[in-house]
Amino acid sequence: MSIAQLAGQPRAKRILQHALSSGKVSHAYLFSGPPGSGRLKMAMAFAKALFCEQGGDDACGHCLECRKFEHGNQPDLHLVEPDGSSIKIDQIRELQRELAYRNIHASRKVYIMQRAETMTLQAANSLLKFLEEPQSPLVAILLTDNGQAMLPTIRSRTQLVPFVPLAPQDMLQALADEGHPQLPTRAAVQLASGLDACRALIQQNGFAEMRNVVIQLGKDSLNRFTAAMLSLQQIMKTELVEQPQLLLSLLALWYKDMIHFQAGRQESLVFIDQLDWIGKHAYARPAEGWVACMEHTLEAGKRIRAHVSPQLALEQLLIRVQEG
Repeated sequence: MSIAQLAGQPRAKRILQHALSSGKVSHAYLFSGPPGSGRLKMAMAFAKALFCEQGGDDACGHCLECRKFEHGNQPDLHLVEPDGSSIKIDQIRELQRELAYRNIHASRKVYIMQRAETMTLQAANSLLKFLEEPQSPLVAILLTDNGQAMLPTIRSRTQLVPFVPLAPQDMLQALADEGHPQLPTRAAVQLASGLDACRALIQQNGFAEMRNVVIQLGKDSLNRFTAAMLSLQQIMKTELVEQPQLLLSLLALWYKDMIHFQAGRQESLVFIDQLDWIGKHAYARPAEGWVACMEHTLEAGKRIRAHVSPQLALEQLLIRVQEG
């Protein structure tokens, strides 16, 4: 995987590719952003480009160094992750020992540190000295959910590369390219944060079934109250009852699709396979009415978190939706 092929993060890509093309690669980078934003994959793609023999703004994917990297045979790449709950000083010392050995064939060495904010104070101070006196050529890539949790002295000696949550459209495209089915994927990218969480949701047993149940419940909830209650009774007898929050989140997306249709945003529909039905019923209520349905759905989720029984909370939701 190259930098260009990764989903989203245009600003991070610009920073890294400019460094590569200009030859002005910093000795240390701080990749800061939320979980699921693709920091580790970007770090690996950047490291691959740093080793690439072509010397462009991205890895070529064909040279000997790229092939070695892809097969996990790059001895000058070092990965550091927490030992238990933190990164300890012994790990930093071991890293320093490994990087002290010169490799006559390597143009540079790279180390990637995951969850860098978990370094103990001793470890951070040891790393700080390492950053102040870099053994050239050496590139450090520190990954963190929260750059502000790092020591100010470390932040000041690294180049910040900011990451933002991946947009649903970017995740949808990336997952489609991987061959995931479109319909559950359109729902997953609205519910999960990051590609890994989306993949887990799509592959979860019962997710596709949950989606189908929500479609039926969503249709019945509008004007077929008895049918909706019967559907709910059936749900309560299945394993789906164990995930009421997921069911409610999907139901909120169902009502939101009515607003998308009214606004002419058909391409944004989560339940795109229900376009004909949605087109016939989206104007049954004004946009404010659909917003109210979403609010009732979110309120049911709050009630369940407050230990109201899922069946009672869902029955009350259906009553409120029916009443408009």
